[in-house]
Amino acid sequence: MKIAELISWFEEWANPAWCESWDNCGWQVEPGVLEKRARVLVCLTPTLAVMQEAIALDANLIFAHHPLIFSPPKSLLSGEAIAEMVRLAFTHNIGIYSAHTNFDQVEDGTADVLAQILELKEVTPIVPTQAGLGYGRVGMLEPFLTLQELLIAIQTRLTPPNLIVSPTADLQQPISRVAVLGGSGASFISAVVKTGAQAYLTSDCKFHQFQESRDRSLILIDAGHYATERPACDRLVQKFGFLNLDSVQLSHEDEDFRQFFT
Repeated sequence: MKIAELISWFEEWANPAWCESWDNCGWQVEPGVLEKRARVLVCLTPTLAVMQEAIALDANLIFAHHPLIFSPPKSLLSGEAIAEMVRLAFTHNIGIYSAHTNFDQVEDGTADVLAQILELKEVTPIVPTQAGLGYGRVGMLEPFLTLQELLIAIQTRLTPPNLIVSPTADLQQPISRVAVLGGSGASFISAVVKTGAQAYLTSDCKFHQFQESRDRSLILIDAGHYATERPACDRLVQKFGFLNLDSVQLSHEDEDFRQFFT
């Protein structure tokens, strides 16, 4: 399958026109590779380490969730990360493509994969955007879990370096309705409360957002940006594996940019 054919297939599933106005979905760098047979490296974030990995693997497409370019740069200077990525992309004929907020909304996208990992039932979007699609997912745990069991399940299945959780007096309280949203999901707290969810798994939450959740009787669980979105990249590799690509791999150089000192 050619790269152009792969991108067409993907965009029928997750249309880049669905991305938010502040976002930058689609081609980040296209150095003339559309007619090449696809050798794909999937990653969460396109970085210089991922680019070097792509070069070593002889990949010709970095398929990333996070955009390389969020807003138009005013300059591209030697030694700067984005400029170096662009230089290497053209030097080695490696395209860089991003599927961000369009991929968040779809079946088997970032939120849907989280819901599947937690085995949620009767799943619906937290914020619907179009027929059957939308941001986040909310569903039922059947059978229900105690809060402690839910936290252990999240820790075991997502393996985050740490979990940040709303203070609660009762780890044995039953949890039957859970909301999930990969990446930065604190701005959806009000929408989550309206769904009747008892717990909300997301990331990048601030001090006062934990306060807000506590005051609104919602247990907020922050597992980190990487842990909540990386599983969808793995699922994407699986889906690409059913296509006629020359090769597809999940990046081993993808990074969680946070470390916890203990």
